[in-house]
Amino acid sequence: MKRGSILVTGGAGYIGSHTAHLLGEQGYEVTVVDNLSRGRRHNVDPQRLRVVDIADTDGLCRIFAERPFEAVIHFAAYISVGESMHVPELYFTNNVSGSLSLLTAMVRSGVRHLVFSSTAAVYGMPAAVPIKEEAPYAPVNVYGESKVMVEKLLHWFDLVHGLRSICLRYFNASGADPEGKLGEEHEPETHLIPLLFQAILTGQPVTIFGEDYATPDGTCIRDYVHVNDLAEAHILALEWLMGGGASDAFNVGNGSGYSVREVVRAVEEVTGKKVPYVVGPRREGDPPKLVADSTKLRRALQWTPRHSDLRDIVSSAWNFEKKRSVQQAS
Repeated sequence: MKRGSILVTGGAGYIGSHTAHLLGEQGYEVTVVDNLSRGRRHNVDPQRLRVVDIADTDGLCRIFAERPFEAVIHFAAYISVGESMHVPELYFTNNVSGSLSLLTAMVRSGVRHLVFSSTAAVYGMPAAVPIKEEAPYAPVNVYGESKVMVEKLLHWFDLVHGLRSICLRYFNASGADPEGKLGEEHEPETHLIPLLFQAILTGQPVTIFGEDYATPDGTCIRDYVHVNDLAEAHILALEWLMGGGASDAFNVGNGSGYSVREVVRAVEEVTGKKVPYVVGPRREGDPPKLVADSTKLRRALQWTPRHSDLRDIVSSAWNFEKKRSVQQAS
C-alpha cells in the first residue's frame, strides 16, 4: 500500500540511504535527489534516483512537478568537521545556500513539510550533560554553524511561508543495516568505528586523540546511535508533520555514552582482532563528553531505539565492512 511520495535529498549517502530504504519498506513512494559528489550510486534504486544538485532550484522544481510530494527529508550536506575548518566557503555554499535553494523550490512547488538532518554540533561545548534541546546554540566549528544557520532559515520559513519542519539533532551515527547491504563508505573516513576496522584490516595504527580528559579512562565519551534507529526517527518526525504536528527540534541519541577506549574494546571483542592504535594530542574543540537527552523525542514521537547495545552496533558495522572488503577484493 502506497503511503505518499517523499523526496529524500542526499539519499545516496550513509544515513539518507538507510532512511530511503526504510521508507520504501514502509510503503512510501521515494524519490532520491543526490549529486553523487559524496553519495554512492549503488545505495539507491536507479528508478528512484535523480542526479541533481540541491543548488539547482529550477531542477528541484522540475522534480517536484513529477508528482504531488507530501514532504522532504533533507540530508544533503557536507559533514566533516575538520574539512569545514579548512574550507568554510564550501560548507556555507553547500549546506546553507543549498538548503535555501531547496526551501525556495519547496515554497514554489507547494510542499510544506520538511525533516532536517541536524546535529549535536549546534551545541558546541555544552555546559551540562546529558544535553537538552533547550541548550543554547554555541557551535565551535563551521560545520555546526552551517547547521545552526539552516535551523534558523527553517524558523523563518515556517513563520513566513507556513513550511513546517522538524530538526533532528543527532549524535554519533553508527552501525549498518542488518543485511549488510548499506553502511559507512565515507572518503576520507572520519567516524571512529570504521576507522578502527580500517586499522585492523590494513595494520596501520589509528590515532586516539587525547587520553587526559576528565572521564573514567581519560578518553572522550560519545553517544552512539544506530543508523536504523536514526532512520526510524526521521520517519516518525515525517508522520508527525503530515499529521498536523508543529515545527520542533529533537535530540536523537541513546542517552548513554561510551568512551573511545570502550569502543576499541568492543571492536576487538566483535572482530576477535587487536586494534593497532597510537595516542595523539587532543583535537581542538573536542568536548570531553557528549550525551543526548532524548526524552522529548521518546515522549512526543514514541521513538524507542532498537539497537542501543554497543556490541550490536559494532557487529552490524563489521558485517558490512567484511562484505565490502570481499567485494573490493573480487
